[in-house]
Amino acid sequence: MSEQVTGAQSLIRSLEAAGTTDIFGIPGGAILPAYDPLMDSTIRHILVRHEQGAGHAAQGYAAATGRVGVCMATSGPGATNLVTPLADAHMDSVPLVAVTGQVGASMIGTDAFQEADIRGITMPITKHNFLVTDPAEIPRTVAEAFYIASTGRPGPVLVDVAKSALQATTTFAWPSELNLPGYRPVTRPHSKQIREAARLILEARRPVLYVGGGCIRAGAARELKVLAELTGMPVVTTLMARGAFPDSHPQHLGMPGMHGTVAAVAGLQRSDLIISLGARFDDRVTGNLDSFAPGARVIHADIDPAEIGKNRAVDVPIVGDCREVISDLVVALTAEADAGHTGDYEGWVEFLAGVKKKYPLGYDVPAGELAPQYVLERLGAIAGPEAVYCAGVGQHQMWAAHFVGYEHPNTWINSGGLGTMGYAVPAAMGAKVGRPDATVWAIDGDG
Repeated sequence: MSEQVTGAQSLIRSLEAAGTTDIFGIPGGAILPAYDPLMDSTIRHILVRHEQGAGHAAQGYAAATGRVGVCMATSGPGATNLVTPLADAHMDSVPLVAVTGQVGASMIGTDAFQEADIRGITMPITKHNFLVTDPAEIPRTVAEAFYIASTGRPGPVLVDVAKSALQATTTFAWPSELNLPGYRPVTRPHSKQIREAARLILEARRPVLYVGGGCIRAGAARELKVLAELTGMPVVTTLMARGAFPDSHPQHLGMPGMHGTVAAVAGLQRSDLIISLGARFDDRVTGNLDSFAPGARVIHADIDPAEIGKNRAVDVPIVGDCREVISDLVVALTAEADAGHTGDYEGWVEFLAGVKKKYPLGYDVPAGELAPQYVLERLGAIAGPEAVYCAGVGQHQMWAAHFVGYEHPNTWINSGGLGTMGYAVPAAMGAKVGRPDATVWAIDGDG
């Protein structure tokens, strides 16, 4: 016989069943019933000063661990204060589940005290969102929320629960399987596209591996290193991909774009083939699209088919998880190498090595003062590549991206797409919660 529980108890049990160990949040009227069973739960609740901080802390937790970050807020202003971190997570593909309280089901649509249509408000900035008015739907909704947030292209999911559903009695039954019609993320790339990509890579004379945050989210750093070393192709890593490929590696040209290194910018601009892996041809990388890498053909691999061809025309589109795409490319190119077919990039590599040597990453040293670049350089040297660095938004963010030195994935955390000032401290707090044994630094500035 199923045990009778309140909707609030069902919510907390569902979060436990989904693997939640930590929640960042602030209690308030509509969500308050959930706080009673939370007191008896194994889940640790971390009280923040503001709901926006709860969202950014959950982002930092997710970015540092690769697991889904969870935050909680009440209805009305509590929920709307989560809008910025939800938009931030949406742009940077961060797996997040936000649980919000809502006014009682009978009061929805009456402009009740602290009522806000948070589901409608967040539709453009979440991967999916739910409004739960029936307590029996809580377990399945939570299970679906975590599944959607963490599969395919990761992103934020909102679960808005009416207070009446939290207070009502129901039975708890965790779903044994999920069936989401219309949601079938493609992770395995098509073999025909892999073969065509391998052909272009072997034909190219000036190829560049253009690595984006999708490689971090897919956990593809090891596979990326294998591909780069197998082919000898130069590598550039975007702001969201710092750490996906070691900064110390001789094939690494640094970060491209308006804040990028000369070698990385020159590599992309003069390339005849761009192999884009989990990157989206963001305006901060391309500048004027009409003049960006005019002589390059493009292989674009991404888990999200909507990103492929959105900004730049593509010669070989590949829909799939970055780790699986790279692994299949390694297999295809290894077979070609065994048959005696390899790319000839020697002149290209020598040219870019010369550019990198002639225009190294550097800064002017002020008289009698500490240059901020020097401070960050020393911080990176002292704290080391195993530490986690969380940056705010502004010039200090770009200095931190360049001068710390990143050797591992999930060690550089920042607000890339939305550019949210105030991100660093709560994100660092969340990262430390997720990785308590790591040294975590918050790097912030005044813009």
